[in-house]
Amino acid sequence: MNETSVTTSRAVRFESFGGPEALRLHEVPVPQAGSGQIRVRVTAAGLNPMDWFMTSDAETAARFGLSLPCGFGTDYAGVVDQVGAGVTGFAVGDRVFGGALSRAVADHVVVAEAGTIAAGGDAHRTPDGVDDRTAATLAIAGCTAAAALAVVAPGPSDTVLIGGAGGGVGVFAVQLARLAGARVIGTGSATSAEALRALGAEPVTYGDGLVDRVRALAPDGVTAAMDLHGTDTALAARELGVPDERITLIAAQVDGITSANGANAAPGAIEEIAGLVAAGRLRVPIAASYPVEQIREAVELQAGRHVHGKVVIDLGEHR
Repeated sequence: MNETSVTTSRAVRFESFGGPEALRLHEVPVPQAGSGQIRVRVTAAGLNPMDWFMTSDAETAARFGLSLPCGFGTDYAGVVDQVGAGVTGFAVGDRVFGGALSRAVADHVVVAEAGTIAAGGDAHRTPDGVDDRTAATLAIAGCTAAAALAVVAPGPSDTVLIGGAGGGVGVFAVQLARLAGARVIGTGSATSAEALRALGAEPVTYGDGLVDRVRALAPDGVTAAMDLHGTDTALAARELGVPDERITLIAAQVDGITSANGANAAPGAIEEIAGLVAAGRLRVPIAASYPVEQIREAVELQAGRHVHGKVVIDLGEHR
């Protein structure tokens, strides 16, 4: 086991559940890696809508197994600085990224060598050519996008309608669908059109009249759909004649339609996505980065749901 001389570190915590106003930056004892665990010196933490949804109230938090006092954030990237007994897959100095449910926005996070995001946390090697800020955006959004694609299985003969295409999961889903050879029509606000085109999607504004606008863009029809925001896109896809088995949602439920969950992503999916990023075939737009002292401002921006790309918290020196 490798020890460091540091005894305290910073962690964003909730003493009471609520919105960004309830977030506090605390000095806490440095966690120690136990058997089968590694400790990561976090350099960046990516934000996701689920972060503030899970911690909005006690009842919701309990559904995710969270209780007070509680940490915040799930996606992280950094460098292994302590290795527990029995760990063979990682060494001090390894660059890693992954997820640790509602405890990632901290100077140090302890994760299991063989865990999951929800149970013990997980870690993956950060490929050369992927910086820490980008690596810190991959776990939740990448796994969720991969799971959504697995449901609808787009290919070169498909025209895919993606709702919420400019959001955190959307930026992955659009590009993965394009890499699979599909044509992509992505919904967003009028101001997101340029950002969607840059990802490879043909933009269409959401809201009343969506079905007619999609028909005008794709007179030969839409063959698959992913709703990454609510239910409007899924219901529009039904109206456009897309069969239920080729529609999926991630943030809501509709009878007859399969919901996608990042926890169900295929083994190796996140490594594949990281490899695409390293190879320059998939890009992750970073909309904003904030020092950890400005965590409230960062969460407010991300929770507004109008940001084009990912929001990242900086916690240390990047590599």
